[in-house]
Amino acid sequence: MNQDLTQQWLTEIQVIKEQMAELQHERDTAWESAQKWRQLYNTEAEQRRTDTQLSQQTIASLKAELHKLQGFEIDTLTAGTPVAIQQEIEQLKSVEGLQAKLIAAIKERDRLLQALKTEQDNHAQTRNSLTTALGDAIDSLTHERGGAGKKGE
Repeated sequence: MNQDLTQQWLTEIQVIKEQMAELQHERDTAWESAQKWRQLYNTEAEQRRTDTQLSQQTIASLKAELHKLQGFEIDTLTAGTPVAIQQEIEQLKSVEGLQAKLIAAIKERDRLLQALKTEQDNHAQTRNSLTTALGDAIDSLTHERGGAGKKGE
């Protein structure tokens, strides 16, 4: 009877050792998977930071250009006192000259309006991209934290 009990204990110990080895293997696999996900997350986050930095540089450049154009427009308006405008009109000797000046002004206005619309569209696209990236990061973090809480239980 003592021999049976010893054999039973040895069998139980062997089963527990196998379960322990299997659990250790699962733990190691889960750790490797977590490491891979961390690396992917870090790579994605770095790419997002780079994209954000490039977008910010583009926005700053476009803002500078816009301010330059607005400054030009303001300078033109402030410099264009009624006397200066009157002198410029007097230099135009014909209706055709005035029409050409008007056409040039309208084309410049249209070009500036198109540039403004493009900038507004780019701004909206950047805002949407950054909002999506932030949402993805929050979802990923929530998922990671949710997974970590379950493993710790």
